[in-house]
Amino acid sequence: MKQHRLAAAIALVGLVLSGCDQKAATVELKTPAQKASYGIGLNMGKSLAQEGMNDLDPKAVALGIEDAIGKQKQKLTDEELTEAFTFLQKRSEEQAVKLSEETLKAGKKFLEDNGKREGVVTTKSGLQYEVVKKADGAQPKATDVVTVHYEGKLTDGTVFDSSIQRGSPIDLPVNGVIPGWVEALQLMHVGEKIKLYIPSELAYGAQSPSPTIPANSVLVFDLELLAIKNPNQAGDEPQAPAKN
Repeated sequence: MKQHRLAAAIALVGLVLSGCDQKAATVELKTPAQKASYGIGLNMGKSLAQEGMNDLDPKAVALGIEDAIGKQKQKLTDEELTEAFTFLQKRSEEQAVKLSEETLKAGKKFLEDNGKREGVVTTKSGLQYEVVKKADGAQPKATDVVTVHYEGKLTDGTVFDSSIQRGSPIDLPVNGVIPGWVEALQLMHVGEKIKLYIPSELAYGAQSPSPTIPANSVLVFDLELLAIKNPNQAGDEPQAPAKN
């Protein structure tokens, strides 16, 4: 988290806060500008919370904006502000490392326990799956394009992506997705449904592809293979579990 990024986020939050009354109940959200202002504050608040910045003082943020807009003398020196930003950046990085380590440890324990359940198959790579609905259709190759329905979750059940919820299957190249999917799709038959448990090293590893998927996460998918298509027939649908 760069200093200028943090400062910009705080500034935007402050702009919203400084234009509002002290009591949220008195704030009107009727005009497009008012709604957009609220949206800016909401999005920035969520972003800051994800950065571990959930202890910011809204009144102090508003005070800084008021001083800047009113061209008042700043109440803290540039050196003091730099020190504060550096502290918050370091804290955020430390929290990210801690979360990553905790997620990795929890994921290994989850897979260890899950692999002992009846019906769960663990492959040589560490990928785990269980067949929900068996079928005898064709099996895709790495060079094929397939049509699938899926829902991706974290091990705590949090859904991060779902073609099922969108009500629209997607087409994707077998070799254009994360390693766990590449392996799993080639084990499946058209018409088959499986429950897939992907170790972090076969997913996104130590990288976090989005705020909803922490680094080192084990990913759980409900996956249905609907068809194998000619590569030239593939559409432009998003590749949810795409490679980095």
